[in-house]
Order: sequence, then C-alpha cells, then structure tokens
Amino acid sequence: MVEFQQSPDANAVNVHFSRADTTILEKDSSQISQETQVTKELEKDALPVHVTDRIFFIDLANKQQTTIPLQIFELEDLEELHLEKNLIESIPGDIHHLKKVKVLYLNENYIHDICEELGELKYLQSLDLSSNPLSYSSLHIISKLQALRQLRLYDANLDEFPVEICKCLHHVELLGLSGNNLRYLPKEVVNLRKLKEIYLQKNRFESFPLELCHLLNLEIIDLEQNLVSFVPEEIVSLTNLVKLFLAFNNLLSVPDTLHRCRRLTVLDLSNNLLRRLPPNFKQLTEMNELGLSGNNLEKFPRQICHWKSLCLIYLKNTGLQVLPSSFTRLTCIKILDLSENFFDEFPKEICAMENLEILSLDDNQICEIPPEVTRLSNLKCLGLTGNRFSVFPEEVFLLQSLEKLYLGQDKGIKFMTLPRDISKLQNLKELYLENNCLEYLPPSIGLLSNLEIVDCHNNLLKELPDSICQVQGLQRLLVQNNQLFQLPENLDNLQKLQLVLLDGNPMTDPPIEIQAWWRGQMVRKGLGIFAELQKLLKKGKKDKKGKEKGKEKPGKGAKGKK
Repeated sequence: MVEFQQSPDANAVNVHFSRADTTILEKDSSQISQETQVTKELEKDALPVHVTDRIFFIDLANKQQTTIPLQIFELEDLEELHLEKNLIESIPGDIHHLKKVKVLYLNENYIHDICEELGELKYLQSLDLSSNPLSYSSLHIISKLQALRQLRLYDANLDEFPVEICKCLHHVELLGLSGNNLRYLPKEVVNLRKLKEIYLQKNRFESFPLELCHLLNLEIIDLEQNLVSFVPEEIVSLTNLVKLFLAFNNLLSVPDTLHRCRRLTVLDLSNNLLRRLPPNFKQLTEMNELGLSGNNLEKFPRQICHWKSLCLIYLKNTGLQVLPSSFTRLTCIKILDLSENFFDEFPKEICAMENLEILSLDDNQICEIPPEVTRLSNLKCLGLTGNRFSVFPEEVFLLQSLEKLYLGQDKGIKFMTLPRDISKLQNLKELYLENNCLEYLPPSIGLLSNLEIVDCHNNLLKELPDSICQVQGLQRLLVQNNQLFQLPENLDNLQKLQLVLLDGNPMTDPPIEIQAWWRGQMVRKGLGIFAELQKLLKKGKKDKKGKEKGKEKPGKGAKGKK
C-alpha cells in the first residue's frame, strides 16, 4: 500500500512504504451490537454488567479513563480488551479475573509498574504496552505469559530488552520495539525461534544484530532510522525473509549474499550512502517493491531490470540523468518515483509501462513531454512540479485516466495561461498549479465534473470564472496570494465546498470581516451560507446609514426622547 502526502510549500507527489504490524478485528453483527451496548453502559458507569452476559470484546479506547472499570473484571468470557489512549496509571490486581482474555491493548497510557497478577493471564496472546513510562524492573512479569504471540513495547524508553522474556516466551511471532534506545539485542533473543516479525525502527543500532540471522522464521525485519553501517553476510541464512526495511541508516554497501533470500519481495534501502547494488541482486526475481531514494547512485542499477514482478520503485534524489533501454522490461510497474533528479528529457522508456498508475517526475529539468505518453492509459497521478517547461505541456491532455495533476512551477518559467483543453481530463479530481503567473482560469474548467481540489495559490489571478460554480463536487479552493477582488456570486451553491483560502488577496467581496466563512468556518458554526451573510451585511450598512442620519439631526432625536 502507498500513502500520499502533500508538501506544504510546493505540491508534489510524495509516496512511501506503508508500515506493517496492523490488527484486523472481525466480529459478527450480533456480537458488535451487544458489545456496543456494554461499552455504553461502562462509559456512563451504569450498573455492573451481569456475568451471565457472554461478552467477548470491549473497546474503551480514547475514553479519558483514569482506571480500568471494575465491571470489566466480571466479564469472565472476555477475550479482547482495548484500553489504549487513556489516562490509566496502574493495572489492578483484579486483572487476573480475565482468565480467557487473549488480546489486551494498554498502549498510550501512564502505566509505570506491571502488576504480578498480569502474569496469570495464561491465554493472553497479544499484549501492547507501548507508549507507557514502564519500570524496567517490572518487565520480567511479561516472561510469565507463556502463550504470548505478539508483544508490542514501542516508545517505552527501553535501554535494553529483558533477557527473561527471551528465555521464556518461545511462541512469540511478533516483537515490536521501535522508538526505544536499544543499541543491541541480548544474545538470548535466539530463543525466539518462532519469531516472524521484528520492528526495531528508531533505535540506536550501529550494526545489524547478528543474532537475528539465527532466527530462521523471520519474514519481516524493520531497522529503519538507526545508525546501521554494516549488514553481515550471515543474513543469507534468512531464507524466509520477505520484507527488509533499512532506510535512513549509514550503509555504504549491502552484502551480495542477500540475493539468496529468494523470497524477498520488499527492500527499502532509501537514504543511505550506497553507490551501487551487488551484481547478483538480479537473482531476486520475486521483488515487488524497491526503495533506493536518497542514495547517490553512480548510475541506474541494471540489476533491477531483471525483476519483472516489480510494481513499486522509489528513486527520488539519486542523481540519475537517464534510464537504460532495458528499463522497458518492467511492465508491471504501477508506482515510479524519479523526482529530484537530473532528467532533462521525459524518459521515453517510461511510456512502455502501460500499467503505470503513479508517476513522479517533480523537480527535474524536463522541458517537454513526448506524444508517446498517450500509451500510459492507466496513469492516475502525474507529478511534474518544478521542471523547466516554457509553455504548458498540453501532451498531458492525452492522459484520459488522469485523476491528479501537479504542475506547480516553483522554479523555471511560469505558466501564463491554462489551456481550455484542460476539460479533456474528465476524470481529474485534483489540480495543482501553484507558483505560476496565471491571470485567469479558462471557463472550460467548469466541465470537470469530478474535480474536488483546485490549488492555484501564488499566481496572478484577477478573477475566477463563473463556470467554477458548476463543479458540484468541489471541496477545496486554494487561491491565496493572488489579485482577486471578488468571488463568483454563486460559489455558495457548491454544497460540498469545505475550504476556501483567500489570504493575500485585495478582497472587497466578500469583505474581510466574513472571509472566515470561505475558510469553511462560519458554515460549521451554523452562521449560514454566503447569500444570507450578504443580506446581513446590507442590513448592517443600512443600520450604519441610519445611525449617521440620526447624528445629522440630533435635535429631532432629542425631542423624541423627551
């Protein structure tokens, strides 16, 4: 999966790996209905739920709870309990009454000590104590949870991981330790033979823990954002490895032996010190996602061209100038990030990727787009912000499937006009044209019935076309720092419009006093649509004239008073 982010100054496509370690809960509708009622009763501190009620799931997350409600301990059949994001400071000894509980989430609270009774939950399989100020001296109690399969201790301020846990918990499959101060793992971690996923992101490891190479069932290793400068050749023993995250470290190289991890499908080496990939990496034919962004590569690593299953590739800021002709073999590519490089031409090799859906070429030196781009029949998102176009590249209008278009010009020649043929992009939902010199938008923009976001901030717009009021799906209109004096009269008819930014315009209509409405505030406060506000404004002007008129004839007013 891919997440999108928008940079605050210049809009550009920004894609990155989504993290794993998520929990999906599935329950039948009758169970959900019953659980919802129980949750409501607990929230309002009603009478205790009868122990005869067979409740299996309770969710009291983010409810400002300062303690665990006592009624919960009467639910002997309870299997899953969510109390994360509360204000709980301690776990009461009564926790041992939950003899059948399998899942317990207490993350993001204020728990300091773990009570001894927690160790009596012999069926507990998943425990999350992340983001608590845990006392290290009480962590040994976790080692008594013999059935534990998943243990999450993210952001727990750990300087070391308890040896007792490694010695006793032989069934753990997921271990989450990201966001701590770990420099090493105890050698006893090799006892966790069933471990499949380990998350060590944002710690202080200077080298890849050699102990992990003995855990032959490992499928996911996350060591992002550490200080790792070395990966041992022994990683070859991890033949079940599927995902390896090593981004934001100090790697100068990766071992050639990694190519024997033939099940590897996701490899993120972004933001290291790599110049090349080992030649035998071409044998990693199951690769699906690759991250190399932020490495100063000497040239494009041709080994990649042997990975015919590759779907996502991130090569942002890698110093690339050209793509090899063999790049056309990668016909399965859906997401390609080549932003912040030195391409002075649109790479024609890309045009062979008919499955491509997201393409980022932001911040290069591209001057024109070849007509062959029409072959990208599935392209939905195109980033071309910050290039060197002398005129608006009308070839983008050949991309009929396009939904998001980024063409801000924070550097290079600014666009003076937006062609009327923009209306050909009938699937367009988001249009970003910031930092140009546009004085007008074409009336044809009103024909883009699917448009949801228009961002034209930092232009020279003098007015907006009335036709924009026909775009019934419009949700955001960002036109700050232009030359607008007024807005279209019927703009308030757009029922889905949530946000209008007008800062930095010499506005007279609507006047400055009610521009807050155009930021989506006044409607939310129930102050009415703009047409009604205009009436109030006119009434206000009349009242003001009346007052001024009264000042002109004080005598009459004085007589009336008498």
